Amino acid sequence: MKVPFTPKEYSRLLELVYYGLHVVTAYQGPDTSASKRYRDIEQKVLALAESAGCGDLVEVMPNGYLAISPQLAKQEPVEQILSEHTNDAFWHELVTRLSDRDYAADQAKRHLSSLTPGLEPPPSLEQQLKKIEETYWKEFEKHDLNRVVVLKGGHG
Repeated sequence: MKVPFTPKEYSRLLELVYYGLHVVTAYQGPDTSASKRYRDIEQKVLALAESAGCGDLVEVMPNGYLAISPQLAKQEPVEQILSEHTNDAFWHELVTRLSDRDYAADQAKRHLSSLTPGLEPPPSLEQQLKKIEETYWKEFEKHDLNRVVVLKGGHG
């Protein structure tokens, strides 16, 4: 199969490879089974850099592997996209985990109070989580992390 790329198109393909591998390796490192799954494909794509007119965007590492060069990785649009992705992932993960925690605490309280006759049934899991998440989103959108307090060794 032969796919003709202009140098500009190929450099964009390298950006996509960089983004994808960043997502796969950012938190667990390059030696996970997930990153190893894509290593051969990455090396094939990077090996085409010279013939695509983008040899300056790939460098050979001391271990012989090819890697995206800092010239491409440090471009403002590339860094901005990765920064936005990391920021979005952080906020979504924070809201989800805090909502799950609060839901579990609420369920424990409801279970204890369910022994009381006449108590109304709780809203559905989806309704409760949505309400909790909306509360966190409003708080974080208004105050960012300024009002978050971490209790070291304690439980809030």
